[in-house]
Formats: sequence, structure tokens, C-alpha cells
Amino acid sequence: MVVSVIVLGSGVSKLLSINIFGIQPAIAQRITPSDVWQKVYQQLPDFPRENKYINKETGKVAENNTLVSRLIRYHIYTKERSAIYRLDWKLTLADYLGANEIMYDNSYPGNDVLQQNPIEGDRAAIARLNRSQRDTLVQVLVNIFNPNTQNTSAPSPNTTTAPNPSTSTPQQSQPGGAQLLR
Repeated sequence: MVVSVIVLGSGVSKLLSINIFGIQPAIAQRITPSDVWQKVYQQLPDFPRENKYINKETGKVAENNTLVSRLIRYHIYTKERSAIYRLDWKLTLADYLGANEIMYDNSYPGNDVLQQNPIEGDRAAIARLNRSQRDTLVQVLVNIFNPNTQNTSAPSPNTTTAPNPSTSTPQQSQPGGAQLLR
């Protein structure tokens, strides 16, 4: 945070800029959404590409217009959701699965540049994924957009916590115990 101060005295005023935290702001490396899809496919090479659609202008296959690139554009630009939170990505996947918000054909990424709108093929591709594959996709996206996060996976459902015998067990309340609160 930089604070500007005007110092008056001796008929001359000076403008001083003071960084009150004493730390210069760091220049962060920015990740552009248009580059992320390539990183996703590097980490998930078997993930469906769905890139066989024809470009309206060139008449050629738009190989760089992939399922992941459209998913990212839908998430960030169409729905304006944050790219660094797992829950936001899960909401987007729920849109694709028909369990959250309605997806509109005319605003779906690729509709404007491809001869055929890829929305139905993309929704079908996401529906073919199992829960583990969708969770992996979400984690990869979050890790790419926010590299400072740790891989925070949920505990496995088979994990049970054994009670710790060293902790004291709560005692049964005694009749009239509420009177002691007065």
C-alpha cells in the first residue's frame, strides 16, 4: 500500500510517496486462460480433446479449439467465476452435467467460430467422465491457476478416525445442573 503525503513548509510543498509496509509489490507471473488448456493436456494427456470441429472462416479443423479451452472460457468469461477455487470449477462441471445453471447455445464458447456448436459434444464428454476424473481435472485447473495452493485432496471415504483414549469423555449431566448456570 502506497500512501502519498504532502509536506508543507518553507513555502515549498513536496509530494512524498511512502510504502507503509516497507515491501515493494512483487510482479506476479500471470497465466492467461488461453495458455492453460495446453498445460492441462500436458498433465492429463488422456483427457478428451473434442477438437474435431471445423472453423467457419478457414474451413479447416480447429485443433486448438479443445474441450478444455472451451470449458475455461465458459468458466471465466461466460460465467465470470473465479479460476482459483475448486468449488467454482465444480459448479461449472455441474452446469455441463445439467445439475446447476442452464447453458445457453448462443453464448457457448466456439459457437461463434465453429461451423457446429460444440456444446452438446462437450456436455456428453464431461458426462462420460467419472467422479475421480472430474476431481482430477478440477485439481489440475486450480493448481495451474493458483500455483501457491497445496494439493488439498479430500480424505478417502474408507478412512475412519479412532477415538483417542487420552481425551476425557464427556460426563453425563446431573439433574439440576442447569441451576448451576445462574
